[in-house]
Amino acid sequence: MRCPFCSSEDTQVKDSRPTEDHTAIRRRRQCASCGARFTTFERVQLRELIVVKGNGQREPFDREKIARSMNIALQKRDVDRDRVERVVSGIVRRLESSGESEIATDLIGELVMDALATLDQVGYVRFASVYRDFKEVRDFEEFVGKLGDDLDILGRDPTDQ
Repeated sequence: MRCPFCSSEDTQVKDSRPTEDHTAIRRRRQCASCGARFTTFERVQLRELIVVKGNGQREPFDREKIARSMNIALQKRDVDRDRVERVVSGIVRRLESSGESEIATDLIGELVMDALATLDQVGYVRFASVYRDFKEVRDFEEFVGKLGDDLDILGRDPTDQ
């Protein structure tokens, strides 16, 4: 493993342990050259996934893009980061076990939206505003109005949040 600070390839594992959800191994490493410490994660990859964008372009799947998007949507929200990590792992497992090696960005976006809807309503609306490409305030109003209707159907009062 190359040191992210000095690029030396001489690093040593100082500690290994499974993550809370047991979907990865967390390794604490130290660089023999500069002495810096850093953490890496080792995850099982069931298959190589390719993401197919709306314009037909293909690129390798990057789990960190999902995590980054969710963390941006949940910025300054009181949502446990470990819970977000578990949700991201769940999304990745669903994609890997789907049997498909090519995944449309639309499917990924919908899975993230579904996950955010259960995690945090504000994060859900934030993500939706970018994902659904809201252009005007009316777009927000319609989306949030529909969201309120969905909560009423579930028997929850939207003002309880």
